Amino acid sequence: MAISTSTTRVLLVTANIGSIFENPSVMLKTWTEEFLNTVTRLDPYFIALHCQEVGGKNYEESMKHVKFFVSLLMNSKELRIFNRAQVFLDEEFTSAENFTALGNMYFIHKSINDVLLWDFKDLQFIPITETNVYSGSIEDVSTKEKSKFPQEFFPECKWSRKGFLRTRWKLNGSTFDLVNIHLFHDASNFTAMESHPSVYSIMRQKALEYTLERFREYEFGYVPFFLFGDFNFRTDTKAVIMKLVKGLDLVKDNLASDNLTLQYADSSNEVVLKLGKKEFCHLDHQNTFVSKTGSWLKDFDHELKPFKDQIFEFPIKFQPSYPFEENEQEGKNYMKTRCPAWCDRVVLSTEAKSLLDKKVFDEESCEFEYDLIGKYTCMGDHKPVYLKLDIMNNAGTVLQCECLTKINIWEKTNLDTVINAERFIHLKETTV
Repeated sequence: MAISTSTTRVLLVTANIGSIFENPSVMLKTWTEEFLNTVTRLDPYFIALHCQEVGGKNYEESMKHVKFFVSLLMNSKELRIFNRAQVFLDEEFTSAENFTALGNMYFIHKSINDVLLWDFKDLQFIPITETNVYSGSIEDVSTKEKSKFPQEFFPECKWSRKGFLRTRWKLNGSTFDLVNIHLFHDASNFTAMESHPSVYSIMRQKALEYTLERFREYEFGYVPFFLFGDFNFRTDTKAVIMKLVKGLDLVKDNLASDNLTLQYADSSNEVVLKLGKKEFCHLDHQNTFVSKTGSWLKDFDHELKPFKDQIFEFPIKFQPSYPFEENEQEGKNYMKTRCPAWCDRVVLSTEAKSLLDKKVFDEESCEFEYDLIGKYTCMGDHKPVYLKLDIMNNAGTVLQCECLTKINIWEKTNLDTVINAERFIHLKETTV
């Protein structure tokens, strides 16, 4: 394929890889093959892979397999044409106050000559000329910003690994942030169904608001960003259950016992829906959530709506990304533990839309792909989600804080003018 001189094709992938470390001898290879097949098919020139739960839930034992996982990717024939990489792996699990288990991996095609990475300490862009792998404790690595969310954001969790890991890039003259994020999960189906928004949804909203505010208040410039990770967004559990049990009778209620369950049956007394703290089992589970592609569930997917003025997401036309069976023989089926949901997302700031050609936003165009990886293969309990699109070259510079304080540039200046390097009102420009 001919290389475009006006745009750069990028592939943004988010993947919660925690469960693949529970069976590393099989799952690491399978997962890697599916990912690399996607890379080959989409033919990107810049790859950003954001991983959550690096090393798995039993990280003390499984963290040793992370090095092998990274080597599978970096030594693959599919990535040989990517002659530079930047890898950030937060593996220091002995540091409870800092550990996030996040991993950001970036691969740069040999044809790209203009690629710079922001140094958050020296406050300047530096050229990327080689491969760097930062692992273990990465607290002192200055080409990333990492933050663990305050514990009070997730009071139900005694100890949390949730947070974000950000890098800032200047790729072929266009500047943007790439942010890996991991938000809190639903710990109990019963708690989730008590209200809407659920207490878990409120926790996630608070953490996301904190993150977006952090970006806005960054002293050395606010730039367009792409935010992709495991948001753990869930559907309106209470409303989904009400839809599923319509016309059914509650035939068993063990809420007063140690074995908390609810069972709903039809007129023939056959149990159709069974609910527990960690059980969400429909009589026709796979057909309800798989064969119908889960499209009906989209009516109950609301967690991103409070941020619609700040964040844009391309239309979702794929089935929920979680929770899939972890058995390699049942890769396309959902576990009967949670209501399936679009936990894993790739979104962008509204400002980042100006980095993209307007035709990208035509839903019928083929200018972007937003989908799952490994639809029919076991990839763990989360299917990776990817967004493929073209970013315009020479489309943006860092917007310095002096500019924001002297004039309200977002309100008084056309956004395209702000993002366009040739027309940008320079009060102070970041240079290399």
